[in-house]
Amino acid sequence: MPLEQVPRVQAARDTRGPIERVAGPETDRLLGGQIVAPAGSDTIQTLVMALKAGMTTEELGGTVLPCLATVEGPKLVAQPCVAMLSCCAG
Repeated sequence: MPLEQVPRVQAARDTRGPIERVAGPETDRLLGGQIVAPAGSDTIQTLVMALKAGMTTEELGGTVLPCLATVEGPKLVAQPCVAMLSCCAG
């Protein structure tokens, strides 16, 4: 998913880089991911905790996270339709 779909990144006007996730094809369990972005070191915490908890993409996608924060990115990439996911998407 391009970072330009994360509202906080849009607000900061720095949309460089993607967020990607890898999930098991049969279980949908998160197996890994990467964030290649200026705020990636802060944002990756969300993915690390989801991996540690053994979450599926559906569980991560349904997790309530602060809106208009870069940590919302991994949640958005776990959901099927980004345009309708964030409180700030439009």
